[in-house]
Amino acid sequence: MKAIETNQLTKFYGKSRGITNVNLSVEEGDFFGFIGPNGAGKSTTIRTLLGLIFPTSGSAAVLGKSISQNRIEILSQVGYLPSEAMFYSGMRVRDILSYSAKLHQRDCKEEAGKLCERLELDISRRVDELSLGNRKKVGIVCALQHKPKLYILDEPTSGLDPLMQKEFYELLTERNQEGATVFLSSHVLSEISRYCKHAAVIRDGKILASDSVEKLGHTGVKRVTLQSAERVPEIPDAKNITVENGSVSFLYSGSPKQLLTSLADLSFEDFTVTDPDLEEVFMHYYVKEEN
Repeated sequence: MKAIETNQLTKFYGKSRGITNVNLSVEEGDFFGFIGPNGAGKSTTIRTLLGLIFPTSGSAAVLGKSISQNRIEILSQVGYLPSEAMFYSGMRVRDILSYSAKLHQRDCKEEAGKLCERLELDISRRVDELSLGNRKKVGIVCALQHKPKLYILDEPTSGLDPLMQKEFYELLTERNQEGATVFLSSHVLSEISRYCKHAAVIRDGKILASDSVEKLGHTGVKRVTLQSAERVPEIPDAKNITVENGSVSFLYSGSPKQLLTSLADLSFEDFTVTDPDLEEVFMHYYVKEEN
């Protein structure tokens, strides 16, 4: 059984594009990254999967259950963290956690206590008094305390300091090793490359690529650096051109012969051609061409 499976999933807001013909397949037990810039359609996909909004066309199943027919059952088995968690004003953290546990019909007091200790979250404070980072922690505990089969997390680390980000990913890794599936939406490419086994890249509401993180890294793109170049070269298929300390560097996806031809009339002291790091490779998938 797939943890998540979509078939031509499409959502329009009137005439405005949300997502178009999205096909995803996430195996049970996977740690899956959903990558894309802001506005790419990540949150729309997630909200549609959870039945929070209805698709315009296409279909999807979560944990083997149709999103159009089993919304309540799906939500009971999912730990969901929205990109911007909202809570009832005036409530204390302990009351929010208790309320969330009751929605799942679980006694989560012991697990919530462990999570709050690891995340350094004070449950006695009112939610209105909390910083953005601490509100995010409340959302994380609500999503994790009932130990669901599937975690769907939308931009989960925004607002967290680096130490809490590290602790959060340690928690997710532990849950994944215990058999839970993690579906993680992010535009922070380093997070995806470091923690995920598989990933899909979305831009403008469409899936550009979906595979193992390792295979997504083998795109044929190279990082070319020209040392002491006299000028910035005009080379077809060159992207992300940067100039620093007299050196010109860019990502190149064309043929070696074309590159050498383009460099033949350019003066420079030396050059290197290397594999880019994984973050640069992911960026290659969704950076638009400059007009």
